[in-house]
Amino acid sequence: MTGQPKISLQDVRKSFGPKDVLTGINLDVAPGESVVVIGGSGTGKSVLLKCILGILTADSGIIEVDGENVTHVAANDREETNKKFGMLFQGGALFDSLPVWENVAFGLIQGRHMNRKDAKDRAIETLAKVGLADTVGDLTPSELSGGMQKRVGLARAIAGSPEIVFFDEPTTGLDPIMADVINDLIVACVKDQGITALSITHDMASARKIGDRIAMLYHGKLVWVGNAKEVDHSGNEFVDQFVHGRAEGPIKMELRR
Repeated sequence: MTGQPKISLQDVRKSFGPKDVLTGINLDVAPGESVVVIGGSGTGKSVLLKCILGILTADSGIIEVDGENVTHVAANDREETNKKFGMLFQGGALFDSLPVWENVAFGLIQGRHMNRKDAKDRAIETLAKVGLADTVGDLTPSELSGGMQKRVGLARAIAGSPEIVFFDEPTTGLDPIMADVINDLIVACVKDQGITALSITHDMASARKIGDRIAMLYHGKLVWVGNAKEVDHSGNEFVDQFVHGRAEGPIKMELRR
């Protein structure tokens, strides 16, 4: 990588009591690049995102955004950094009591204090980018299918023209066809707007499609980082087992008895 990374993680560590979750993460994400972190459930993928977002504070190491060390910056002092971020949550996290357009515009109204008319116009415009008609804006989330809710979540993530978007299991709960539709929308939105993307998923079809590079997280460390096109012949036994979904291999499931 040449030039300054958009996101830089240097020996990032996080534990909860005696449980070590992140044990030394090193990763740079270039401007405009899409990096996908794969790994099984409970391997620390969400903890990694939360540390970057400032929801959790890393125990040690350095997290930089555009060269600024934000590792131990208090949440109240991260406003300018957080303006660069958009987020697509795993479960959608839509507000049932608000119409769709207001869900999309929530950050614009509450965070940036945009007037409601301009915010609604922006929301309708953004809904169109994810293939939803303006009439959808007046519906409630409960009136939408799972795939449409995911599109609304994506619209909300990009409505504020963020520089960086985080995708948390973007295809969870979707059938394979709708998952592919969401993957295509993510690729289009990221590339069209020059967004830097960091995603976490265990869906390999999604990882292959939306990632420029893929990183494998296991036991708190990135055991492989490489071009997405190389993931199926990485030469790494952990990646190989995960990609092909084999029970036998170096990755051992921790079963309670």
